[in-house]
Amino acid sequence: MRFLLSLLALVGLGTAMPAAAQILDAPVPGRKAPPPTTDKENLWLLDLSTGGRVTIWLRPDVAPQMVERIKTLTRRKFYDGVLFHRVIEGFMAQSGDPKGDGSGGSDLPDLPAEFSYLPHVRGAVSAARQGAPEQATPEQKKAAENTANSQFFIMFTPRLSLDKDYSVFGRVIGGMEFVDSIPRGEPPANPARILRAYIAADNPPPYQPPAPAAALPAGEKEVTLPGTK
Repeated sequence: MRFLLSLLALVGLGTAMPAAAQILDAPVPGRKAPPPTTDKENLWLLDLSTGGRVTIWLRPDVAPQMVERIKTLTRRKFYDGVLFHRVIEGFMAQSGDPKGDGSGGSDLPDLPAEFSYLPHVRGAVSAARQGAPEQATPEQKKAAENTANSQFFIMFTPRLSLDKDYSVFGRVIGGMEFVDSIPRGEPPANPARILRAYIAADNPPPYQPPAPAAALPAGEKEVTLPGTK
C-alpha cells in the first residue's frame, strides 16, 4: 500500500521562514526537554545529490521510537542511495523507500503514532504513513496511524492541518537550500537521492559530491539490454 500524504490538507497560515529561525521551544512544565542542537547523537546528516549536506535535529523527547528507527536504519546504511520519490511544490519532499515508488519500507515492524505539539512548519521532518480510505471507520483510521516505518517527508512550507496527524520527529537546522533544490514530481523525472546518511556522533567524513557519469568513448552509444529499464 502506498505511503501517501493527503493532498486535501489545507495550507497552514503564516509566512515561510528559514528553518533555523523558527526554533522556539521554551521549556514547558511537564514536557521532556529536547536535546541541545549541538548533541551529535541527535543530529541526522543527509548528503544529497543536490549539492550538499542537510543537518536535521532529531527530537527523541517527542518521538523516541521514530528517532531510534532513524538511527538504526542510518547505521545500517539503509538510506544510502534512496530517492526522493514524491516531491510537491509548496508542500514537501518524501523519501525513505528503497523501492523508490512509495510502496516500500524496512524489514523492521511498523511504529505506533507519536503525534505531538510540534507543528508542520518549513523544515519540519515527519514520518510518512499509510492513509486511511475514504469513509474509514475509527478502527481503520487508528490502524493507518500506526504504520510509520522508514519513510519521511521534509516540509517546504507550513501545512498546519497535518499537525497531530503525522509524527514530527525532527527539524532541518542546516542545508535547507539543498532540500529546496530537490526536483519536483510524483515521481520526478530526474529524482534527487540521498547519497549517504549519517548520525553526527559517528564522525562522518565531509560531504562528497556524486561522481560524474563516465563518458563513453567517441563513436560509441549506450546500449540498453532488454528488461533493464
